[in-house]
Amino acid sequence: MDLLKAMTVFVRVVEAGSLTAAAEACALSATMVGNHLHALEARLGARLIHRTTRKQQVTPFGRAYYERCVEILGLVDDAERLALDHLSTPRGHLRITAPAIFSNECLIPAIADYCDRYPEVQLDVVTSDAVSDLMEDGFEAAIRLGTPNTPDLVARPLRPYRLVLCASPSYLKANGTPKKPEDLRSHQCLTYAYPPRSELRAAQPEWLLSLHDAHVSVPVGGRLKIDSAAALRKAVLAGLGIAMLPSILVEADIKEKRLARVLPRYAPPARPLNLLYLRDRRMSPKLRSFIEFVMERFGPVSSRREASSR
Repeated sequence: MDLLKAMTVFVRVVEAGSLTAAAEACALSATMVGNHLHALEARLGARLIHRTTRKQQVTPFGRAYYERCVEILGLVDDAERLALDHLSTPRGHLRITAPAIFSNECLIPAIADYCDRYPEVQLDVVTSDAVSDLMEDGFEAAIRLGTPNTPDLVARPLRPYRLVLCASPSYLKANGTPKKPEDLRSHQCLTYAYPPRSELRAAQPEWLLSLHDAHVSVPVGGRLKIDSAAALRKAVLAGLGIAMLPSILVEADIKEKRLARVLPRYAPPARPLNLLYLRDRRMSPKLRSFIEFVMERFGPVSSRREASSR
């Protein structure tokens, strides 16, 4: 016997005043309503309703049991609503990781809007250029440079991470300004030290530059290699050499002429940037909300247009 179903039928019988009316309210036959009532009385070992061919009367025990049933069924309904609300409302802890520069310049400034939109989500943001294992390190999402090749992860492309070749005016005045990519061989080229597990860690230092459809790769070297783009920027500002840095990091420096573009006709490569998360058929509302927010803010132009049209 389905106890909750039988209790629901009993409550309907009491409130409707007859088995026939209760059957209509429950979308059951009168015979099935009677069966539920008989089974419930047999389970309880007590009569709930005195029934005759002309009327029914709730027993004193039946009245007390009815009140408890109403209370219990109300609690069950509350629990169901709580579960549905939990499944539809983003809430809880969400642990994510993203590259330091992207976090500082793009993600963190946008977080205020996300928090306003989803006040019940608590974000734990780890800003790191190290490549983390999402499952092993307890992250639900990651923003990463490069192209992932892990089948366990879903990769959503974001707008490319654009780079710019730059140096301080003082360095260029003292060492001359490169006129063509090959001139970089005779300059102090400050390079980035990629973290462990990066697909670029083992690569030899070289800069790829493009002019129209022509590409040239120049081996570079210098007296300084740093595992922080922010620290590289400081070194370039101090006149230590030329570096290829994220445009979001140095655009203000270039505008204010603290730095100057080097070989401005040649375009450095745009690195792919992806939002990653584990494949899961039952994605939590908090993760879904974060994915939608990131794609809306930092996704390709087509993704942002689709989001604004909804």
